[in-house]
Amino acid sequence: MIDLSIEASSEHGPTLACRAFGVSRATFYRHRDPQPSENAKIPRHPRQLSEEEQHNVLNTLNSEPYMDEAVPEVYADLLDQGTYLCSQRTMYRILEANQAVRERRDQRRHPKYTKPELLATAPNQVWSWDITNSKGPGNGRTSTCM
Repeated sequence: MIDLSIEASSEHGPTLACRAFGVSRATFYRHRDPQPSENAKIPRHPRQLSEEEQHNVLNTLNSEPYMDEAVPEVYADLLDQGTYLCSQRTMYRILEANQAVRERRDQRRHPKYTKPELLATAPNQVWSWDITNSKGPGNGRTSTCM
């Protein structure tokens, strides 16, 4: 760790003291004012919603009239009723914290389609109008007519 004397920096200024010791000014300031540790508690923002308010917003978004609507639609409908819970972005943050950010409308799930594959192991088992890509009796060989 670099130990620059405070006396040298206060007497001649940090730039000259750093130049004399061969250290960059950024290193001097970083060691003088260390960053808070990772375990330091982040102070709560004064306008942050309380747990009860967040729970109220989540219950409103998941309630029967709003369960299939997008956040902007819920926000606009609540404003029309004269109710302001929080901003749209805060609604999205609350939904994301509860793993609920997804398409809120029910979606039809299409089944996986696999192309049918026909394999002929003997004559007259498979009939097709085009035999170009038909698999034949051998490994990797196709039965093509030339």
